[in-house]
Amino acid sequence: MSAVSQDYVNFTPYKERQLPNQRLLKKANNDKSYRWNQENYSRQRRFIDIWAFVLTLMFRLWLDKKAWSYPGGVTDAKKAVRRKALAIWIRDTFLDLGPTFIKVGQLFSTRADLFPSEYVDELAKLQDRVPAFSYEQAEAMIEKDLDKSIAELFRSFDPIPLAAASLGQVHKAQLHSGEEVVVKVQRPGLRKLFTIDLQILKGITRYFQNHPDWGRGRDWNGIYEECCRILWEEIDYLNEGRNADTFRRNFRPYAWVKVPRVYWKYASPRVLTLEYVPGIKISHYEALEAAGLDRKILARLGAKAYLQQLLNDGFFHADPHPGNLAVSPEGALIFYDFGMMGRIKTNVREQLMETLFGIAQKDGERVVNSLVALGALSPVEDMGPVRRSIQYMLDYFMDKPFEEQSITAISDDLYEIAYGQPFRFPATFTFVMRAFSTLEGVGKGLDPEFNFMEVAQPFALQIMTNGNTPDTNSFFNELGRQAAQMSNTALGLPRRIEDTIDKLERGDVRLRVRSIESDRLLRRISSLQLGTNYALLVGAFTLSATILFVNDKIRLAAVVAVIAAILAFVLIRLLNKLDKFDRML
Repeated sequence: MSAVSQDYVNFTPYKERQLPNQRLLKKANNDKSYRWNQENYSRQRRFIDIWAFVLTLMFRLWLDKKAWSYPGGVTDAKKAVRRKALAIWIRDTFLDLGPTFIKVGQLFSTRADLFPSEYVDELAKLQDRVPAFSYEQAEAMIEKDLDKSIAELFRSFDPIPLAAASLGQVHKAQLHSGEEVVVKVQRPGLRKLFTIDLQILKGITRYFQNHPDWGRGRDWNGIYEECCRILWEEIDYLNEGRNADTFRRNFRPYAWVKVPRVYWKYASPRVLTLEYVPGIKISHYEALEAAGLDRKILARLGAKAYLQQLLNDGFFHADPHPGNLAVSPEGALIFYDFGMMGRIKTNVREQLMETLFGIAQKDGERVVNSLVALGALSPVEDMGPVRRSIQYMLDYFMDKPFEEQSITAISDDLYEIAYGQPFRFPATFTFVMRAFSTLEGVGKGLDPEFNFMEVAQPFALQIMTNGNTPDTNSFFNELGRQAAQMSNTALGLPRRIEDTIDKLERGDVRLRVRSIESDRLLRRISSLQLGTNYALLVGAFTLSATILFVNDKIRLAAVVAVIAAILAFVLIRLLNKLDKFDRML
């Protein structure tokens, strides 16, 4: 790209020399054709495309639940293979459906509390790389929004984009003052596409919310509103510019972090001009070593930078994948793309650390209480099953000290607990856990011995001690805290007993007793009655078929015989189930 951009030093020969590059751009755009990759969209066509995907998905989910759809019998391995295949199909279809669904898929990839792990893993691979739009479209948008021609705004402007994504593309340029910049231009017609798609998705959301199975225990309307907010914020480039400025101010005291400067004179809601800050992509390990940079130091700096954002600033980069991180020749970290940022309040930070400490210390009660305080867990009358599920996972899967824990393993275990339980992880929480996991992966790529939790421990202790660095008397401080906690528990015990008695009197607490043996016996009796009915029907239809056949009504007799055969098949399956019940009793 640098060789191409050097050809455009000034605008005098620009029109004459852009033709070869225009042919290259046109060839790149024709690699794959997408219906949404145009400025004018058909609402009816989008409606058909989106609902065709939803109905196909529903049919495949329904089919996967039917044992007869598995050749040779259903097994857990066959179910896993089908879920994986379906997840890949969903990912590819989201890419075909365009920007709205690419972004929704990326958001859903953070919601392991809502979707099976196969779906989350595949959606996390959703690559936001799509064909670029033409230079003429980019030029028209820049000139319309900034009210000046390209030649008036820039000394040079590379028509070949440095990168293209679903929401826009980036071109390298040079200001008349000589400063190198990058110009981010939004994809034409994007707002119109979002408006159409989100209206259709609203109807789909209502359908899922009212569905007897998929709507139970899920706040699809809340998820839809959250997706809308995040999508509209991300395509407002002025908002992204403000995010970049805030991020840059937060890291101003630290020379080891660089953030591109925003040129507000060349900014609009659809165009954003940023300082050109080149660097080595953080995942290009050979290039980093060739530049003489220490990969171990870079791994720790990446974790330190994010912990600084999360625990000190409360304003963090919500998408720190390797494409948004680079390293300068001096060894400073460079952050790009500030469209998706997160804000976290002080009390939320404390509760988040409470959750991590509770997991590391295998304290199920602490984890439950912190998740309720975070709003990630909906309190119900009987929290016992949830608490026992958490404690079970902590006891059997968290068998290492805190500083040796993997943040990815912690988040995976937490989501494993959450799936199918009354958990409602807020977007902030899931963005934080996703970013933690991503940075741990980046760190281990740089340094195989890197441990995120080891870097996080000093920050976590600072938060948990209200900003005071632990001293040599930390043992006695902890002992005093435990004693105070025990005294508070003892003093509050009479009140808790009184509250429990009040609940019993009001009927808020109910005692439920179940006998497993009785339940099995009742199910067996019910199955026997059903089997008797099927046997009577088989006999009746068989007799009817015989009478019809004797009276030379062959076709009608064949139809009745087929029905009798189907009922006989169902009866045999029922008898097999009864045999299983007999073995269990």
